[in-house]
Amino acid sequence: MSATHKKETFAEILNGKTPVLVDFTATWCGPCKMMKPVLEELHQRKGEQVRIIKIDIDQSPAAANAFQVQSVPTLILFQKGKQLWRQSGIMQVNSLEKVIDQLISK
Repeated sequence: MSATHKKETFAEILNGKTPVLVDFTATWCGPCKMMKPVLEELHQRKGEQVRIIKIDIDQSPAAANAFQVQSVPTLILFQKGKQLWRQSGIMQVNSLEKVIDQLISK
């Protein structure tokens, strides 16, 4: 019997040990496009220490509603199911990395 790789649900990802930065975004959002290289740089710096997932509010309105996302981009940092931090708007990679380093427990 072979082990099948089960796709994780959003809730499983948020409740995992690895901190998760959720980027609520939209294809029509100019500032969201500006966040893409910032998040790519953050991923290069943090590697497996932080998971970064994007949620398109138009494709997943229930997720956007669940977290009362009023504007995009909105970034929310979770660890073990708890919301540690959130901010709307564009951030620089250094500021974002500093916030994550200060908030996540090793």
